[in-house]
Amino acid sequence: MPKRYIITFTPEERQELTTLAKTRKTDSRSALFAKALLLCEPKPKGPGWKNNAICKALGMGVSTLDRLKKRFVEEGLSSALERKTLDPSQRNRKLDGAFEAQLIALACSPAPDGRSRWTVRLLAEKAVELELVDSVSAMSVQRVLKKTNFDLIRGSTEKSS
Repeated sequence: MPKRYIITFTPEERQELTTLAKTRKTDSRSALFAKALLLCEPKPKGPGWKNNAICKALGMGVSTLDRLKKRFVEEGLSSALERKTLDPSQRNRKLDGAFEAQLIALACSPAPDGRSRWTVRLLAEKAVELELVDSVSAMSVQRVLKKTNFDLIRGSTEKSS
């Protein structure tokens, strides 16, 4: 299978990568990625290192190396070495404080007919049925209850001794 992303550096990029790989004043991730990129470049007298050998030598996954090479070829050196930052506006929380309050109120209400108490799965199903959310897993409901220190057996938020 031919290489999909061929790495070639300008002299300035090679110097920057060499500096990053050797200095101890950078974060370890950037230094590791700089070393990986340097090893990916074909050598004047041969083809350079194979992906598996690079990954084994540096302790990284093959898919990580492939993504690194792709980012370098498509977006440039700085994009390949820096972490992507995610804006808080891009991360929409499905289970916000309003949902948590409604879930606790639901858990405090009487249990459904034929049940002695609420279960996490029943709460998840009822939240979807009442259209509090489009969908929710039982584990997400469990995390909300744990975060608020709600005990389904006692039906309270008091700390257990």
